[in-house]
Amino acid sequence: MTIWVDADACPVSIREILFRAAQRTQTPMFLVANQYIRTPASKLIQSLVVESGFDKADDEIVSRVAAGDLVITQDIPLAAEVMEKGAHALHPRGEMYRTDTIRSRLNMRDFMDTMRSSGVHTGGPPPLTDRDKQQFANALDKYLASQKA
Repeated sequence: MTIWVDADACPVSIREILFRAAQRTQTPMFLVANQYIRTPASKLIQSLVVESGFDKADDEIVSRVAAGDLVITQDIPLAAEVMEKGAHALHPRGEMYRTDTIRSRLNMRDFMDTMRSSGVHTGGPPPLTDRDKQQFANALDKYLASQKA
């Protein structure tokens, strides 16, 4: 099992949680982004730089992910794609994406995108809170423990 991180939009505090978890569980992890992401000195944790461009990091993750891997992303279309390949996807706020709800999440995302395109201000996500970080850490630990069992 490998952890793949859509690192362009992953908060630093979430990356720190991931670094500790990868080391603790001896799980390989790749941070995929269109720029170098600093990682701790570890053979388990690597920064993978892709060329700049729309969805290049997502495409790289999809091409490399395998069934049973874990992808950390806020990107609902990426989550849907990796889930189709048998991988799991976890939002940085601690929500594990589910196969029974991913299509409705995609539909809502597309609807909101259409609203924004027509000039409606929909606002952005709220700032990441300590509670969000704790929920992420708990969800990550639960998933990693289930994979090691």
